[in-house]
Amino acid sequence: MPLLPRRGRRRDRSGPVAPQRWGLCGGHRGPVDAAPLEMMPPEEDSPAGGGEGDGGLVLLQARKNGSTRKGCDPFAQTQRSKLQHRRARINQQINKEMRMRAGAENLFRATSNHKVKETVALELSYVNSNLQLLKEELEELNSSMDVYQNDSESISVPMIPLGLKETKELDLLVPLKDLISEHYGEDGILFEKEIKEFMELRQAMRTPSRNEAGLELLMEYYNQLYFLDSRFFPPTKSLGVFFHWYDSLTGVPSHQRALAFEKGSVLFNIGALHTQIGARQDRASLPGLNQAIDAFQKAAGAFNYLKENFSNAPSLDMSAASLNMLVRLMIAQVQECVFEKMTLLRAQHDFLARLQLAQEAARVEDVYSLVHQTMTQAHVKDYVPFSWITMVHVKSEHFKALSHYFAAIALCDCPVASDAELPEQEKAFIQFHITMPEGPSLRTLLQDPEERRKLGKAHLKKAIMKHEEAMRIHGLCKILRKMDILQEVLSFAHKRSLSKYSEIDHEEDFFETGDAPDIHPKTHQKPEIKSPNFSQVKVTDLFHRLGPLSVFSAKNKWYPVRRVHLMRGENGFGFTLRGDSPVLIAGVIPGGCAAEAGLKEGDYIISVNGKDCKWSKHAEVVQLLKSTGEEGVEIGVITLQGSEGPKAADKKAAAMSSGSGLLKSNKENSRKSLMNNKSASTLLVWSKKSKRSKKSTYGIPFTAVGDNEAMY
Repeated sequence: MPLLPRRGRRRDRSGPVAPQRWGLCGGHRGPVDAAPLEMMPPEEDSPAGGGEGDGGLVLLQARKNGSTRKGCDPFAQTQRSKLQHRRARINQQINKEMRMRAGAENLFRATSNHKVKETVALELSYVNSNLQLLKEELEELNSSMDVYQNDSESISVPMIPLGLKETKELDLLVPLKDLISEHYGEDGILFEKEIKEFMELRQAMRTPSRNEAGLELLMEYYNQLYFLDSRFFPPTKSLGVFFHWYDSLTGVPSHQRALAFEKGSVLFNIGALHTQIGARQDRASLPGLNQAIDAFQKAAGAFNYLKENFSNAPSLDMSAASLNMLVRLMIAQVQECVFEKMTLLRAQHDFLARLQLAQEAARVEDVYSLVHQTMTQAHVKDYVPFSWITMVHVKSEHFKALSHYFAAIALCDCPVASDAELPEQEKAFIQFHITMPEGPSLRTLLQDPEERRKLGKAHLKKAIMKHEEAMRIHGLCKILRKMDILQEVLSFAHKRSLSKYSEIDHEEDFFETGDAPDIHPKTHQKPEIKSPNFSQVKVTDLFHRLGPLSVFSAKNKWYPVRRVHLMRGENGFGFTLRGDSPVLIAGVIPGGCAAEAGLKEGDYIISVNGKDCKWSKHAEVVQLLKSTGEEGVEIGVITLQGSEGPKAADKKAAAMSSGSGLLKSNKENSRKSLMNNKSASTLLVWSKKSKRSKKSTYGIPFTAVGDNEAMY
């Protein structure tokens, strides 16, 4: 499609930058950082461990578990990649124009010189004009549905896909190294490999392939954000980095420090990628239809999960109103696929099957009417592309016409029911119309060919009227007029109804064709909203060398490592050990070797004779202690701040076992639905409220008090 001319385009003369302002041509504005995107804690969301995927050309470093994730080649000249490149370019231009507008507005408010105000006002008019042109160009881009459709020769009504949200590159090397040194007491340089691997994963996530591998890539990054949140985002301190994302439909840039914004944007792209996968399926075949249904249901689940678990979105595409619209749009497209599936499965000569097709078409019309109402609401109308609104309206009228067409075919083409078939047809026909048609009784209507022809003619008349209305609405949108497939589908359906009407219309018909009642919508396959399954893609914590998350996390603080030299006495070392990874000193005997060396109840053993023991099991630490000779042993221990005192470990154990901890098992995560959480509270961090599984993936060192405690 040709690009719109750039009239009044000027060189960049950026004034003072005001990043808190955003909007587009008089559209919605709001502070980016005033109300950070918040995420309501889902009931189960802990990522699983391990995993692998394939597809794409940009390789990441191989993980220790053999996983290699890939993104698409950003330089590949496919139609879809060209579209994303144009989207990225427009997003950057919108960002530049908005910075210019913010500077001009600041100058306009600050100056009292009348001449300067006039000059600035003229400049603002140019900038707003340019923004409007960019908005129109982006809307045309978002209306390029044909790029995402399949290459099959079969004719299908196009589906509406979403483009991916674009993001800027993010350099986390220095912030994470600094936090590792400051918070964990480790040399940040030793973790450069892990940090770069995470950054490479984020870079690959920006260009996912349009298949299952692309979804796995996005899901893996989303799961890694769980670990990043737990490791490096304390509840009381910011990491100091901004996450930049562009609105999917308007291109308006937004940025926040909150990691929840990054998570929400990735989740949005998971839903958007599902829409692209659904739109590319060959819906002329049953497998293709089933895959399209599954993809659109998963897209609805992703958008619904985003709507229910995130709040205060800084961009319009992630607002509650927009997400509600997207969920309804996906459900409508599922319903359309169900109708197409019914046309493949139902025998064309069967009376009841054609009634079912008519009711399925009426159901599609019903859900698209709801989507159209949602799209034309005040907060959504100016945001959604006009081609989308028109497409949904066209489909609503088109499927209403199809419902009346199939009703007419059932009445006019199918033979009169036999006495054995009559009761079943009567039962189906009673529930077929919203209001019973005027005229003879139901039994007479079904058994009299002439009465059936009259009612069928009335349905065809209404079908033709609705076909013509759909074609009229289609002609109002310049972008849809260029869509040859849609034009062909509408024209074919209209001609088919006209042909059938001419076939059953008799010259001697002197009666006036009545108004056929509307058909009661009914479906035999209700769409599902499939929630994201975060345990589907197994991941390993890239920063596992920092230690178990139960202790070594951003929310915990501990005193510097203490090196204690112990000599074995007559009664051993004089302490009680409990738990795994890391092993806890559960008790210290007064007057014993451990007490004299300064060990305290609640200390964690992190090294024995220089060997790192953060991830060591209870038996491994015991074996290291037993292998010491007369020279004694050097133990490295840490003490959590706030855990001092003789009963601190028991209090910690009670708190962890009560389910208030951060960690959960993958088994429970995969078993429970992520959509069950209805908590009204909103948190900036990925905190959770859930019951801890007995077989936790991460060993909590307070669980096996009776079985795993011994005196040494």
